[in-house]
Amino acid sequence: MDIGAVQQLAWQNKIAKGFNTTDVALEFGLLTAEVGEAFTAWRKRQADLGEELADVLIYVTCLAEMTGVELASEVSAKLAKNAARTYERDSRGVLQRVADGSTGSDSAGVSPAGD
Repeated sequence: MDIGAVQQLAWQNKIAKGFNTTDVALEFGLLTAEVGEAFTAWRKRQADLGEELADVLIYVTCLAEMTGVELASEVSAKLAKNAARTYERDSRGVLQRVADGSTGSDSAGVSPAGD
């Protein structure tokens, strides 16, 4: 299943069930709760970790729909941007971004997760 399909199906389910479709702040709060549930499932080695991670994805895709973001293209662009970045370890062994790839700009101190 692709991201666009997840976004549309999750949104259709929210509408069909009468769930929140307008309060972005509430949706971010609910997403935060789902991330916490996923962390707890991982920490306690519970069998429902996959289901909790799926909940996180569903909330993210619904937030994208609520805010007019076409998530599939944004994820594709972000992955390409992250792939073009280069990193080096500093004197403490911590990875530091040294080039953005798309602009060649110096960006030391940014996490390697690509945020």
